[in-house]
Amino acid sequence: MTKGAGVSTSKQPQATLRGYLRSDGRKGIRNVLVVAYLVECAHHVSRRIVMQADDSEVHLIGFPGCYPNDYASAMMRAVCTHPNVGAVLLVSLGCESMDRDSLLQTVRDSGRPAELLVIQESGGTASTIAAGLSLVKQMRDQLAQAHTVSMAVNELVIGTICGGSDGTSGITANPAVGRCFDALVADGAACVFEETGELIGCENIMAERAATAELGTLIQACVAKAERYYTIMGFGSFAPGNADGGLTTLEEKSMGAYSKSGSSKISGLIKPGDVPPTGGLYLLDVVPDGEPRFGFPNIADNAEIVEMIACGCHLTLFTTGRGSVVGSAISPVIKICANPDTYKRLAGDMDVNAGKILTGEATLDEVGQEIYQCVMNVASGARSVSEALGHQEFILTYKSFEPIGPGCLPAGVQ
Repeated sequence: MTKGAGVSTSKQPQATLRGYLRSDGRKGIRNVLVVAYLVECAHHVSRRIVMQADDSEVHLIGFPGCYPNDYASAMMRAVCTHPNVGAVLLVSLGCESMDRDSLLQTVRDSGRPAELLVIQESGGTASTIAAGLSLVKQMRDQLAQAHTVSMAVNELVIGTICGGSDGTSGITANPAVGRCFDALVADGAACVFEETGELIGCENIMAERAATAELGTLIQACVAKAERYYTIMGFGSFAPGNADGGLTTLEEKSMGAYSKSGSSKISGLIKPGDVPPTGGLYLLDVVPDGEPRFGFPNIADNAEIVEMIACGCHLTLFTTGRGSVVGSAISPVIKICANPDTYKRLAGDMDVNAGKILTGEATLDEVGQEIYQCVMNVASGARSVSEALGHQEFILTYKSFEPIGPGCLPAGVQ
């Protein structure tokens, strides 16, 4: 990509959005109530509460493990206090190891209404569902009274991911998102790209774009860790559908994934749960630290989306060539289709047709501008297609990470 290429917004005033102000100063573009199960044994009860509530603003999330690790606990805290979350209902079986009282207090300390139900203390399945529905109604009534405040583009955090990639992804949708990211960064927003396992071979290019030499070295080490992880585990981030769609090597896939980052300098390197402290472009390291012991770093695209949500992303730009229909709980997903043939088959699941670039109906810059405007619309309250279809996928598993060091953040930020 040509240095400085991107979608220009200099001829128009920066959009003024409306957001929900939280006690930590962040603002949300949604005001959802989450019902969070704290172990798989509480999943069914939680799901029934959400289903019977029959409200698009009530979302189901949770952690299935009976014994959480520090990563899972931190992720639950981050997600339950995400700026798009207005209230939380925690559902515990009662004998799992998740520290439910600490999580409840964390949410309440954030100024959000929060309640806890323990199935073993509430009389079992039916009575807990009934109690949950009553609490959901009370909290939804509270949220209905919430007022919005002015919100600027530079208060947004936007993530991006690619899933179901094919040979068109790296020449249409991904670089178009890169154009959009350049415009958002120019407007002061924080933009997050990830998939370090799909950036193998791009580490030196990214190091050259790093804001500091130290950050460049850390980025190279981050990708080397991902390469080592995959080598030990005996697999790479390359699915049969990628090959069927025309991709031939991991390096080829990596260059396509890399193009989503645009051409702005890389301001920082973060890990799941780290919120970007300023505007700019950030690389999210999603591969666990230490010796590989958890299997796949991310078992599905939605696991990566959850990690971006934990980093404060208000919404996610999801590019796909083969086709993907997933959305997400809490933060809207905007689907950008790379392949014009895929778009014809799955238009009802897509927000933007980047395949127009291949057919000559639009340029990269024009589609980048379309994605930028879609971001503004969704951030202003318009429903993305996956939201309108009711998609609320959520996956949280086990991982282990060490804290980031000072060289990972922009100068002057600790």
